[in-house]
Amino acid sequence: MALVILDYDGMLADTLDRLISSAQEACDRLGVIHLVTKEDISNLEIMSFPTYGRACEVPEHLIGEFVEICLNILAENESPPAIFPGLREVVERFSTQNHKIAIVTTNSSQNVHAFLTRHGLDSLVHAVYSADMPGSKAQKISLARERFTVNGKSVFMIGDALSDVRAAKEAGVTSIAVTWGHQSVETLGRGEPDFVVDNPRELIDIIAK
Repeated sequence: MALVILDYDGMLADTLDRLISSAQEACDRLGVIHLVTKEDISNLEIMSFPTYGRACEVPEHLIGEFVEICLNILAENESPPAIFPGLREVVERFSTQNHKIAIVTTNSSQNVHAFLTRHGLDSLVHAVYSADMPGSKAQKISLARERFTVNGKSVFMIGDALSDVRAAKEAGVTSIAVTWGHQSVETLGRGEPDFVVDNPRELIDIIAK
């Protein structure tokens, strides 16, 4: 039995188009002249809404408003985003194997819980550590480990961003980078993850080892 920590945007939820459109609307409302593209996300050293805003050339004094606008737009969407193919089955398999499951994300808990409910996974996830809580991603990974692990239980952090890999290393847990998310294999490789997977089902094999 292990603790499996999942990232949300780009790992579980296919949110790329929504992140781009929400950032573009936020820039437009704030009077920031910038055309938002995938590259604004894919090149981030740290995956968070504040760093995303800076990549979109938002002035520092407007970063807080940028984050608030983006999160509100995402929350107002009538339908939660799609889940990447195969991941619902993977999360269900983790649950049947009695693994503890947590989510660590820079998104809001409201958005994450709406997504989990829409896809029938809310009862399978034991905790969500979101942007509503203080602390870095590494600190939140450590909080999850302290809460859910005993006797040296294995802990895995699964994410699609370089910052997920680095947060896992900072927290002293096993890092798994996935290639179907927002950042390229080359970007992920800079963090030297313990594992790189191209298909969700590979996650089952790694965590079963």
